[in-house]
Amino acid sequence: MLCKRVAFALLAAAAAVAASGDSDVTQLGRDTFEDFMKANELVLAEFYAPWCGHCKALAPEYEAAATSLKEKNIKLAKVDCTEESELCQAYGVEGYPTLKVFRGLDNITPYAGQRKAAGITSYMVKQSLPAVSLLTKDTLEEFKTADNVVLVAYIDADDKESSETFTAVAEKHRDAFLFGSVQDAAVAEAEGVKAPAIVLYKTFDEGKATFTEKFDLETIEKFAKTAATPLIGEVGPETYTDYMTSGVPLAYIFAETAEEREALGAAIKPIAEKHRGVINFATIDAKAFGGHAGNLNLKADKFPAFAIQETAKNLKYPFDQEKEITHDAIAEFVDAFAAGKLEPSIKSEPIPETQEGPVTTIVAKNYEDIVLDDTKDVLVEFYAPWCGHCKALAPKYEELGALYAESEFKDKVVIAKVDATANDVPDEIQGFPTIKLYPAGAKDAPVAYSGSRTVEDFVSFIAEHGKYKAAPEKKEEPAAEESEAAPAASESGGRDEL
Repeated sequence: MLCKRVAFALLAAAAAVAASGDSDVTQLGRDTFEDFMKANELVLAEFYAPWCGHCKALAPEYEAAATSLKEKNIKLAKVDCTEESELCQAYGVEGYPTLKVFRGLDNITPYAGQRKAAGITSYMVKQSLPAVSLLTKDTLEEFKTADNVVLVAYIDADDKESSETFTAVAEKHRDAFLFGSVQDAAVAEAEGVKAPAIVLYKTFDEGKATFTEKFDLETIEKFAKTAATPLIGEVGPETYTDYMTSGVPLAYIFAETAEEREALGAAIKPIAEKHRGVINFATIDAKAFGGHAGNLNLKADKFPAFAIQETAKNLKYPFDQEKEITHDAIAEFVDAFAAGKLEPSIKSEPIPETQEGPVTTIVAKNYEDIVLDDTKDVLVEFYAPWCGHCKALAPKYEELGALYAESEFKDKVVIAKVDATANDVPDEIQGFPTIKLYPAGAKDAPVAYSGSRTVEDFVSFIAEHGKYKAAPEKKEEPAAEESEAAPAASESGGRDEL
């Protein structure tokens, strides 16, 4: 099982909470699990292993969230999967920690929120409310400040079309935002709103944004996504993943002090306003997370610095670090990026003159030629030289490569590897090793590998997901006694992860 990677995993330092009788997190086992879920309307359950580092880091945050949610009667529970393996298997636990939201035993959904106390609390409060809360004059003010971002629709009581559209948006995005509805015309008038309209209330920037276009699901989604993103945000443990998955390019402003970040943010603010919704802008603490500059092809010891990352394609556009960061210089740089006039910076090792051994070496400059060869199934290991798990995998991976190289599938299946710290690749890699299969005829739909790291399991995976169903037989060897080992894990690294 993989101990799942989260952004900033290597930098988030937190001590595990000592077991105590007054914990607000309920420990469950097979004898108590079902009764507890039946007795509580809403429960967040953590499936963990005591040896898992991410579980230990989560523990104090989980405990704090349990305490804050106690008064709302939202329960947090945990299950030790080393003691309750059958129970964890029954609920599809494949990595640690795994968090699931239970509404009884028949309505179970994955937890998709952040792993800090505030994020857990916010997420579970959203889960406890209806998709759209009907608000009155007396409840509106409290609701407007119930979270960092809330959306309130002002709709006439007889406008069923607008109400249904807004409800559809709320059902789809209830994990991200709180949604409320006001049908009282007098309340709308007091807010300076003419129905139908949506007001997004937020605790940052201008405080609110108003939507007055015709209610359409996609248009409302775009409005909410843009208005809910700070004009000049901050890249940190709670925001990194959201920026990376937004599909919007991210402009980083690296600086070592809060004062410098504030000054640069103020200078660049008009540029961010001009490109709002098209490019996100955020500052980043260069003292704490300056190493991430290297992932953007910037020098990690020369700040302040500026770069744009095309998150969808993982392309990097570093601003010349020999130049001063000024409004005019950055405006020209960003305008050129938006107009498609900038060439991305590509970090690549030299293309190997010869491919030695059964595992093909990929670099950025030959990535497309090898990985996107539509006539072959290509299994790629994205590794880091310093990664202990990658080193442990190497002999098995070489054995896998040799197995295919010596088989009838040698011209149809490629076993390959790429140093993802030394080469830019278009894939989102959040931990090492990451292994993906790029099937022939379906290069736009790679399949991530999450099984055990044995030659037999790799072969089964390629046979199941590859075009050619290639499964060469491994030569039988005398069985050797093996000691029981801990489940495999992956190591988090600097590739698009701070």
